[in-house]
Amino acid sequence: MNATQDKDVALELACRMPKAELHVHIEGTLEPDLAFALARRNGITLPYADEAALAAAYDFDSLQSFLDLYYACADVLRTADDFRDLMLAYLERAAADNVIHAEIFFDPQTHTARGITYITVLDGLEEGLRLGRERWGISGRLILCFLRHLSEEDAFATLAEAEPWLDRIHGFGLDSSEKGFPPSKFARVFARCRELGKPVVAHAGEEGPPEYISEALDLLGSQRIDHGVRAVDDPTVVARLIREGIPLTVCPLSNIRLCVFPTMEQHTLAGLLAAGAKVTVNSDDPAYFGGYMNDNIRAVQAAFHFDAATWQSIARNSFEASFVDEAQKAAWIKRLDAVFAVDG
Repeated sequence: MNATQDKDVALELACRMPKAELHVHIEGTLEPDLAFALARRNGITLPYADEAALAAAYDFDSLQSFLDLYYACADVLRTADDFRDLMLAYLERAAADNVIHAEIFFDPQTHTARGITYITVLDGLEEGLRLGRERWGISGRLILCFLRHLSEEDAFATLAEAEPWLDRIHGFGLDSSEKGFPPSKFARVFARCRELGKPVVAHAGEEGPPEYISEALDLLGSQRIDHGVRAVDDPTVVARLIREGIPLTVCPLSNIRLCVFPTMEQHTLAGLLAAGAKVTVNSDDPAYFGGYMNDNIRAVQAAFHFDAATWQSIARNSFEASFVDEAQKAAWIKRLDAVFAVDG
């Protein structure tokens, strides 16, 4: 088998292998067809003529330009049924890409600010997860994220609203606009989250500097870094990530679409991986950024031509970094290793 064939086999295995997705925003999976369907169901007029016009608006020059559209489209989500259907649409696509476990971010403040109750959001998403397990055997967890461009006070209010149903979520995160909104702004909020016994994660080092990664670890107690691709700007931060085994939930297509890197070939993913960082591959907001899990894998493979063992390691990282018990991790890793033992 020649080198080209080896890379083709590696790609086929990477797409077929069982894997976990640890960085996906459920609101960011809202495809144009579903957005228009929900708009019609709820009597809402979108400011776009049709699905093609909406899809054409997905041309971003920064994180903020994306977020402006992201929050506008979220207005079609009004009822528990809407959130259920959103979750089901994502899980069906994820399952088709052989994602067997997903830890899914949701942004309550995006919806409560519009008068949608927290429990409406939670009930709908949970029902979607239940039906997804029944239909496709996919495991899912919910991670409540605070919007960093809003105030600490608003985050505390959201946390208070969530506390009566704490057993129905599996962690807390920090997302939205990174520039100018350091993790330190939410140190007290995340101290309370940790007191509640839930794991925490945080977006850091996407558009923000490596210092934000350090803040997320030291001040928030983040157990994973979402993105983290700017860590390379500070070798001491990279060394720490490697030394402490901090997982990075990297989102390659997202980083290109938001102009974090000009091309995939210039992405820091391969360098971080080669240095020993615990890198995972994820889709972030796939409806807006050009694809789901396997689309990201194909784009990465086209740029870096990883061998099969590298993809096996990336998938193993995804299971090891998940917030499930060790027995479940071991079972999933056994399934993963079996694919490569037979076909690798």
